[in-house]
Amino acid sequence: MSGDTVPPVERVDRHLLRVAFILVLGTFMATLDATIVSVGIDTLTDEFDASVAEIQWVTTAYLLAVVGAVPASGWLADRFGGKRTWLAAVGVFLLGSVLCALAWSVTSLIVFRVVQGLGGGLLPATGQALLARVAGPNRTGRVISVVAVVPLLSPVFGPLVGGSVLAVGTWPWLFLINLPIGLVAALLARRYVPAVPPSTRRTAFDLRGAALLSPGLAVLVYGLTEVAHGRTLPAAVGVTAGLAMLAGFTVHGLRTRATPLVDPRLFARPPFGAAALALLVLGASVFGTMFLLPLYFQTGRGLSAWEAGLLLAPQGLGAAAGSVLVNRTIDKVAPRTLVVTGIVLILAGTVPFTQLGHEVPDTVIAVALAVRGLGMAMVGAPVMNIVYSRIEPEQLPRASGALNLLNTVGGSLGTAALAVVLQNRLSARGPDISSAFADTFWWVLGFCLIAAAGATRLPRTRARKA
Repeated sequence: MSGDTVPPVERVDRHLLRVAFILVLGTFMATLDATIVSVGIDTLTDEFDASVAEIQWVTTAYLLAVVGAVPASGWLADRFGGKRTWLAAVGVFLLGSVLCALAWSVTSLIVFRVVQGLGGGLLPATGQALLARVAGPNRTGRVISVVAVVPLLSPVFGPLVGGSVLAVGTWPWLFLINLPIGLVAALLARRYVPAVPPSTRRTAFDLRGAALLSPGLAVLVYGLTEVAHGRTLPAAVGVTAGLAMLAGFTVHGLRTRATPLVDPRLFARPPFGAAALALLVLGASVFGTMFLLPLYFQTGRGLSAWEAGLLLAPQGLGAAAGSVLVNRTIDKVAPRTLVVTGIVLILAGTVPFTQLGHEVPDTVIAVALAVRGLGMAMVGAPVMNIVYSRIEPEQLPRASGALNLLNTVGGSLGTAALAVVLQNRLSARGPDISSAFADTFWWVLGFCLIAAAGATRLPRTRARKA
């Protein structure tokens, strides 16, 4: 059957919900760790007698490792099976967590964060593809609507969890807290998550593509990070080299006769291109905002990490409410309608932050964050549902890897770009910190407008599988 028709609703049974809960534990663990360490930067600086420039690599190294790992997730799932790849990723992540807790210097901690990031980068993409395969095309939307809210909640809960850990324990517990979550997830997955067989079409690993894509993204993010720190030569080299490697990867992906790590042709194939743009810019907006706001609350308003986390909590509540709404309407409302509505809500929730120079009350900030959270939950799941319901099951791992890569890259590049803008505006505004942050949020608003333009090209409905 072809054409844009609404598929029949299939019941999401208890078994599928249990599988979703187990797989979402891995995603929660990985995405939480990307932010939980942020509140411990001052503690780690004192513990290792390191400079701020050195200790920031504890966070940057993790994110770069995630960016490097995501592209390989599709090939690994094809080669070894989704469940086996997911369990291996949990194991690598937990190993990295233990090593981080045992670190004896800032250099060793950075190296061990790379190990942790390699496992963390595989978990969301592999988990989503595995869940979509188990759910089938007609149940994917409602299940993904629950899973997709986790990355939105983690940046909110990260500072709260990190602040709570440091209030009662020492810094190694920022990493050891992952152990019970990961062990429970692995034990439950071995028992309840069905094994999805590897792809019958075995392909060689794209070594040339891997040598260009992952390092290219990492070098580009590094270059933008150096721009934010005002180091001109490393920034110019990083950005130029990163863009050149990504261009080389694109040419390689178009010319190779083998299966590329990420097929550039996917992005020219509707609805993948429009979905990719929406997720890329959404990642920049979401993670960029979660970089700006805690910094503003602590430097502009003098709040503690715990107080900043509490003020961010309404965004998590809005995202949870949005997840429930999407779960109940995704099979009844056109996916594009949900996505466009979500982006409009994100736009509306961002506008008050462009007025921070006028002493915006905490109540307005809380309401704006709740509206943003509601809107963000209405974008990610419908976009992924549109794509997952239109591709063949054996293509799910690579499509999931590509979508998660774009969301991660959008977050990394968006955060780095906004850091550059913020540094520029702080220099221009001088002591008027609030106005500098307000200026930067106009860029976030611009990201949202680009995402809205991409969303209008999404199909109105998802196709029914024959």
